[in-house]
Amino acid sequence: MEYNAKQLQIIQVAERLFAAKGFSGTSIRDIAHEADINVSMISYYFGSKEKLIEALFEVRIVESAERMENIVSNEDLTPLQKIYILIDGVIERLLGNQCFHNIMLREQLSGEERTQVISDLIFELKVKNWDGINSILREGQQKGHFKNDIDVTLFSATLYGTVNHFLTTQSFYRKINNLESLGQEEFDKSLKQKLSKHLKSIFKATVAYETIE
Repeated sequence: MEYNAKQLQIIQVAERLFAAKGFSGTSIRDIAHEADINVSMISYYFGSKEKLIEALFEVRIVESAERMENIVSNEDLTPLQKIYILIDGVIERLLGNQCFHNIMLREQLSGEERTQVISDLIFELKVKNWDGINSILREGQQKGHFKNDIDVTLFSATLYGTVNHFLTTQSFYRKINNLESLGQEEFDKSLKQKLSKHLKSIFKATVAYETIE
């Protein structure tokens, strides 16, 4: 579904509030006040708060699918370059939009009725990511760049699981690495660089033959 500029603005506001206060803790009035619109406009565009959070997931799924397709279809990149761009993209996306990340985690753990719809959307998102990774790895194997014994599911779990771990344990990471004095922007930059270097090193050793650059 295509959303206009006003709808996207409302979705972005709702995303921030859902992340900060939870779905149940956020009212339509909260969203309308933050977006500087009438309550009736949300009903007009989305029908309900439940439909609004579904729209949020739909938007993020489309964005993710487009990013993945751009990487997979780029014929100017080698398979390993595609893997590196994918790694940096996942790091940037999850660290850059922690609001949506927090909502996803909360929704997956929620026992409320709306979760089935959201679960289906999350499943769709994961399948699209898995398919994209699988396409890149298969291309690398066909060109003789990558090893044949690659488990796509473990590859995906290692990538997303590692980034998710650092997202949920930032205060611990700060403390044990004596980074508590860093501002958030500087800390995020440092974390992105470390994650990028670490994951690229792991995946090059895991999937690529030693001669591939």
